Amino acid sequence: MLRINENITLADWELSESFSRSSGPGGQNVNKVETAVELRFEAERSPNLPGPVKTRLKRLAGRRWTNEGAIVIRAEETRSQIRNREIARERLVEMIRAALHAPKRRIPTKPTLGSQRRRLVAKSVRGTVKSLRGKVEPDE
Repeated sequence: MLRINENITLADWELSESFSRSSGPGGQNVNKVETAVELRFEAERSPNLPGPVKTRLKRLAGRRWTNEGAIVIRAEETRSQIRNREIARERLVEMIRAALHAPKRRIPTKPTLGSQRRRLVAKSVRGTVKSLRGKVEPDE
């Protein structure tokens, strides 16, 4: 069981982990021990997540979202398999928590009349400054 918040917990069947050899430094440890963790969360089939949360989660996951509707998170930062498992689970929890917050609807507004006038005055002042930068004609 993975607890997201007080209302949402993920069951064990929704998560699967596979281990592989990690890349990068580590000496012989890299060649012998499978420390990299690939966490797979079946998001599309999850009964615990509402529909709108799933759509936001799909957008947040990006290319980590598979065609089957699963999220794949790979963690290979540390040399410890246990720590990499914790990191992968933390990333998943953060991603789901971010998807739980619905974005605020933007209310379109109009600029005020005073701000429009100030903008036009500033444009005309700027235009006169630029026009004065041209070549100087000699007075004859």
